[in-house]
Amino acid sequence: MMPDAATTKPGRWKRVRRWLKRILLGLLALLLLAVLVGSIYEALGRKNAAANYPPRGQMVDVGGRKMHIDCRGTGSPTVVFESGLGTGGTIDWTLVHDRIAGFTRACAYDRAGIMWSDPKDTPQHAAAVADDLHALLKGAGITDPLVLVGHSIGGPYIRTYTGKYGDQVAGLVMVDASHPDQVARLGKVSNTNAHPGQVAWIMHTASALSWTGVVRFAMANAGQGKLPKEAAAQMAAYASSSVKGATSELDGFDTTMDDARAVRSFGNRPLIALTAMAPFKAEELEGLGIKAVDGARFKQEWKTLHAEQTALSTRGRQEIVPDAGHYIQIDRPDVVIAAVREVVNEVRNDTGTNNADGRGAAGREKK
Repeated sequence: MMPDAATTKPGRWKRVRRWLKRILLGLLALLLLAVLVGSIYEALGRKNAAANYPPRGQMVDVGGRKMHIDCRGTGSPTVVFESGLGTGGTIDWTLVHDRIAGFTRACAYDRAGIMWSDPKDTPQHAAAVADDLHALLKGAGITDPLVLVGHSIGGPYIRTYTGKYGDQVAGLVMVDASHPDQVARLGKVSNTNAHPGQVAWIMHTASALSWTGVVRFAMANAGQGKLPKEAAAQMAAYASSSVKGATSELDGFDTTMDDARAVRSFGNRPLIALTAMAPFKAEELEGLGIKAVDGARFKQEWKTLHAEQTALSTRGRQEIVPDAGHYIQIDRPDVVIAAVREVVNEVRNDTGTNNADGRGAAGREKK
């Protein structure tokens, strides 16, 4: 006697549901296991990072939290590097730091939540960055004139610092620096969204998942580019913690541009603006979602924006770097070193500190 369909179909679906439940429970167990393993991997990674890559410079208290500053060399003025938006911090200046320290004191530092510097809970934008740097330099005992070197968003940061603490700033070098009006201007000429906030969801996701080891795993398998192997390893070791600091800066991007826009003059301070003009590569155009002709217009407007920033100083000079991408200090470190040396020499001529130890003629007579 054949079973009837009405009695076999419900039984079949019951078995199917039972198997589906088992499969889902198995997948959930695998997911939980992956998260557990990832969190252990991340915890061990952070422990190893602290043991294998301790801060090279000094940790300075800036009011209940500590910031890292790495000063090398001797002489005045003191060069202070301000890195771009990202997780590199002091590592971004690896190829130029020691060579600039060969002719004056050169200090790279990590902003809040980046590399070795402690994070902070308050909003991060240019004015807050300037206050942090001012407190850091004071805590480190750095009181001589400064030459500020800013890359990318570091440009608005040093522009804002000059507006707030200009009595300390003797000269500036802009390394393919951002412009307060770049989003609207670049978007208009190249038909693209030039606001970095369009990738904010990626940064926030990475920040939220950093404890799972995902960011560490991704960075460990990323290429090191032109950075030395040791420097790339240091950056990768701290990327999962640094991503939160970088995300905070991205969230403050619009406020940062407002802060910088309020500073309308650098007076007669020597200033060199380095402008990267290497054409966009095919993959860069694809990432921006634009065609080659739009990329060319983007570059020309970028050049114009830099010319405008150069004009903020009566002693400003723009230098085009035709064979470098955005990270000029990595693609063409020699160009950055030469620009910093030129500004340092101009500052020394202005202040009469022409010798390596930073004392002018009056200082030598008093000794």
